[in-house]
Amino acid sequence: MPEKNPVQAVTDKIAEVVHGGAAAADGPDDGVPGKPAPVSPQLVEPTSPVEPLPPKADQSGPETVSPTGQPTGADQARMAQSGAYLTTAQGVRVSDSDHSLKAGPRGPVLLQDHHLREKIMHFDHERIPERVVHARGSAAHGVFQSYGTAQAVSKAAFLARDVETPVFVRFSTVLGSRGSADTVRDTRGFATKFYTEEGVFDLVGNNIPVFFIQDAIKFPDIIHAGKPHPDREIPQAQSAHDTFWDFVSLHTEASHHTLWNMSDRGIPRSYRMMEGFGVHTFRLVNAQGTTTLVKFHWKPKLGVHSLVWEEAQILAGVDPDFHRRDLFDAIECGAFPQWELGIQTFPDTADQTFEGIDLLDPTKIIPEELAPVKPVGLLTLNANPSNFFAEVEQVAFHTGHLVPGIDATDDPLLAGRNFSYLDTQLTRLGGPNFPQLPINRTHAPVNDMQRDGMHQTAVHRGVAPYKPNSLDGGCPFFAGADTGAFIEVPVEVLAGRKVREAPASFSDHFSQPRMFWLSMSPVEREHIIAAYTFELSKCYEQAIKERTLAVLANIDSELCAQVAVGLGLPVPAATEPLADVPPSPALSQIGRTWPVDGRTIGIVTDQALDMVGVQEVRQAVLDAGMVPLVIAPAGGVLGAGGDPVTVQRTFATARSVEFDALIFAGLPGAGADAYGARDAKAGDPRPAASDPRVMALLTEAYRHGKAVAGWGGAEALFEAAGISVGEAGVVVTEGAQALPQLMELMGAHRVWERFPAAT
Repeated sequence: MPEKNPVQAVTDKIAEVVHGGAAAADGPDDGVPGKPAPVSPQLVEPTSPVEPLPPKADQSGPETVSPTGQPTGADQARMAQSGAYLTTAQGVRVSDSDHSLKAGPRGPVLLQDHHLREKIMHFDHERIPERVVHARGSAAHGVFQSYGTAQAVSKAAFLARDVETPVFVRFSTVLGSRGSADTVRDTRGFATKFYTEEGVFDLVGNNIPVFFIQDAIKFPDIIHAGKPHPDREIPQAQSAHDTFWDFVSLHTEASHHTLWNMSDRGIPRSYRMMEGFGVHTFRLVNAQGTTTLVKFHWKPKLGVHSLVWEEAQILAGVDPDFHRRDLFDAIECGAFPQWELGIQTFPDTADQTFEGIDLLDPTKIIPEELAPVKPVGLLTLNANPSNFFAEVEQVAFHTGHLVPGIDATDDPLLAGRNFSYLDTQLTRLGGPNFPQLPINRTHAPVNDMQRDGMHQTAVHRGVAPYKPNSLDGGCPFFAGADTGAFIEVPVEVLAGRKVREAPASFSDHFSQPRMFWLSMSPVEREHIIAAYTFELSKCYEQAIKERTLAVLANIDSELCAQVAVGLGLPVPAATEPLADVPPSPALSQIGRTWPVDGRTIGIVTDQALDMVGVQEVRQAVLDAGMVPLVIAPAGGVLGAGGDPVTVQRTFATARSVEFDALIFAGLPGAGADAYGARDAKAGDPRPAASDPRVMALLTEAYRHGKAVAGWGGAEALFEAAGISVGEAGVVVTEGAQALPQLMELMGAHRVWERFPAAT
């Protein structure tokens, strides 16, 4: 955390221009994210013309390169609106934008109102077709710094030592529409656009290292099955319905991915705490022409953590934007998310297998115990988008965007993706010139001989966009391997019959799901059982439930039996011998400790309690690189004198799911709105030691395994909630002295002792 809010530096400067003096009062909340603009507004509507405000300090836009990849040196403000006055799209100043041009105040609107026509026309077309998959997403700018440790296996320039490459990273859910919730149980996309000096490289991955299918021809099937039922368009962003489970229970190659999705991996705590995988096996080429097969991994510096299912459900209602808010707020606070890019490498043998595992099968992983992940660089996200549509919505990724040193393999799913992405972008972005949109522009020179088309923004020169030519002096010329050309690896292609078949190695659908199950801790297994039980209970057809149980029987008998009990169905026998596979401890999320940068701490207090202690603990949270949010009976400012404390949440608006830990500054009194007609959460008829909503906040956080702390009488609140002082994850000490213990507890993400597994 910076000592001073990074926004403040520009705020003071802007204030001189905008207000002719000091900025409007921002309160004492430096370091707390969420401020909507760099300057606080005046109470009355401004009337003195001023230029557009710059973005906040945490925001950035695409680099200012031309449509053909040339650095322009222009300020990013040149890409934004300019001038103090409202204009038409043609730059003509407008005197009124509240009233249509009419024949008299009560007369008909006139056809000649060109401003009305332009304004409505553009509004009617402000939405482009959303992505069929990965529609719900968020993104940020950053930089990738290479360690140089990949140079031995790849000649890619961005992997050379100490090379820094600008990146844009988009996270997403697969099934939901743009308006769906962030916290649904689903696979997440993790797509990274590297603006390398050799051209754009897109690493288009997921937070799950395996796919549902082995061949791209099945992709429409799995998505049609997972999407809402076509007759009712429900359920939205959910896999808990008949069509999904009908497909995956019949198409058992999906079993591995489905098990990952039913695990805690399907409901990540944060994009910042989410692993990423390239899924496919790619081929690396070094400077000597030697090839190596590779799988890409993103390892979050904060560790891999998840929500519990009840948290995910609550958040879908109270804060469906939870993941994107978390990402944006962390960057605004200066708690920049980081991941290490790692590679698993394998000899490029003729059979393209490793330890008996087919490297071309996208439903399989290589356990890290067999092939360790070697770190090759550090990704840091350090700037939020300045315009969500222009950047997050219009960014276009493509698995075929490769650079010299990285090549594709014959993975049949990868081959189909390389074919598919361009079709999607033509439809979504209105034509073949989508690479010229600012967020998609390469930072390398472009001379592609492609001309015209919708939305062409490059002004091409020359008369000979063809080869060979002499009229343009022969330009552009072909490059060779010695001048940076991308040259496909001349892999030997085995001759054979034209068939629609899969190799025999693709027929093993159960050994790796069993390995995943055996690698889970007891509490993680309990969550998987609960997830299968919940999802299948939402299915209507008994046959689909019974068929899925038959699939689970081939993975693990206990998993199958426990889900069957929850569904009230008989336990089927396995139809195949259970695979004898060792567990992979690297697959479990539990058992290690991690940094707590950017975590959110709720501080519960009221006007009558220890304001000095509140101020101390709040500052200690900031100093530790975390975010303190003060929760009180009502909004406003607490405490008198020169260092008041601003309230960010009230008892009516706070919910435990927003916080990683809670600190209680004594025993707060009830709010004035603590009655059922005003707030249903206050209508709890049970006796309470405090405001019923504070009691609910505490008990919910405790139930979800979060650390809680308090002083000055908070013990009475804990005891009233049935929480014993001194038990795991409960800290009672004075003020900021509690913070080191809380941080140690949060390093494990949750107080796992509160989740006893069934014996």
